[in-house]
Amino acid sequence: MSTQLLDLDIVSGPVVVVSYAVAAALLVYLLVRPGGWRWVRTIAITLLGGILGGTAVVLLLERGLNLFGGPIGPEARVWGVAAITAILIALVNLWRSRWWRKLIAALGVVAFALAATVGINAAFGINPTLGAFLHISTEKPIALVSPTKTPTEVSGPLYQTWKPPADMPAAGETGTQVIPGVISGFKARPAGIYLPPAARVKNAPPLPLVIMMMGQPGDPNPSFIGQVLGAYAAKHQGLAPIVVVADQLGNPNLDTLCLDSTKYGKVETYITRDVMNWAHANLNVIKDPAFTTVAGYSNGGECSIYFAAKYPTLFHNVIDVSGEEYQGTGDPKLALREVFGGNQVAYNEVKPLTLLSRNTYPNTTAVFTAGGNDPLFTEEAKKVEAAARAAGMKTTLVSVPGAGHGVDALLGGLEAGFKVLYPVLGLEAK
Repeated sequence: MSTQLLDLDIVSGPVVVVSYAVAAALLVYLLVRPGGWRWVRTIAITLLGGILGGTAVVLLLERGLNLFGGPIGPEARVWGVAAITAILIALVNLWRSRWWRKLIAALGVVAFALAATVGINAAFGINPTLGAFLHISTEKPIALVSPTKTPTEVSGPLYQTWKPPADMPAAGETGTQVIPGVISGFKARPAGIYLPPAARVKNAPPLPLVIMMMGQPGDPNPSFIGQVLGAYAAKHQGLAPIVVVADQLGNPNLDTLCLDSTKYGKVETYITRDVMNWAHANLNVIKDPAFTTVAGYSNGGECSIYFAAKYPTLFHNVIDVSGEEYQGTGDPKLALREVFGGNQVAYNEVKPLTLLSRNTYPNTTAVFTAGGNDPLFTEEAKKVEAAARAAGMKTTLVSVPGAGHGVDALLGGLEAGFKVLYPVLGLEAK
């Protein structure tokens, strides 16, 4: 599949317009049919049944079975109900109809499903291209600048000591790098890398480091955090952290729980040792944990607070964006059975709330965010933030106005997180 096709925008523009238009045209044709009041009655019953039945099915999948791992938001629910209703209308047209109406009805089933898929994907916004939707990265390998001196302590805030050269690029750069599982043996996908403008000049200063993890299903895509930090860098003389978007999944369809396990491999070792060792050896970053941040969204958000709670000597800063309360919240029975062999005590031992209850973190700054329209993850964020605050972390809890559990929550959460951390990381005045 060509890169041009994989880069096709599927959240706005021609693809979305055409898919919606085709579906709408087919739906109108299937609604209008000779048959008088008998057909009108049939369509009315079908519409009512589709709306009521579709709503029940969507709510069952979302809340009863938790198939999506959390709330999907009103826009996605409407698309789900609309698709079910439209497909029922198409199926009704298969009876007592000419062959061409049957053919159009069959095409309608495909078109309605496709339009709903496009609509739901656009509502979340996490997969903006066809490649992202198919979990195929089109990011190119990024060239790395060899680290200059990387002090373990910083002499002064960067915003005071840094003077950008005249030839500094106006924007940062994203790309990929393979980070091998030298110690862990974990087979990760290539990591996403973000280099801010200040990292792309000769004699660049060592910069703060961020280890970021995305959701599940998901990909180590650096574009979202790159977008947020690009805006910050533009206002701060090109200064921003260097980011490694690490792959904690290996396979987008698997939830590894960010743990070392027989089932999924040594993911925890991969992130805390392989990725950290690689970053320190290959990136021009400050090695002091005071300038090191672990961040994550959704599944990656839970990973971030878990690593911050368990490894305070590695990370003094954490941004937990719409994160789960603990590993495997989507299906805790499955996690208990497959990863812990039914041992509930062992499962409880690795939960962030357990770790936070047993330790103190006077040096850790933590930001917890959730979408204002995301009640489930808002409650989980409140619970984890309270535990982190009780454990001595300097915490901030942010509700992102109008956001659900998609790209609006991700971008808004990262913006809020770095608003807190920029002074902490020496990138702006406190």
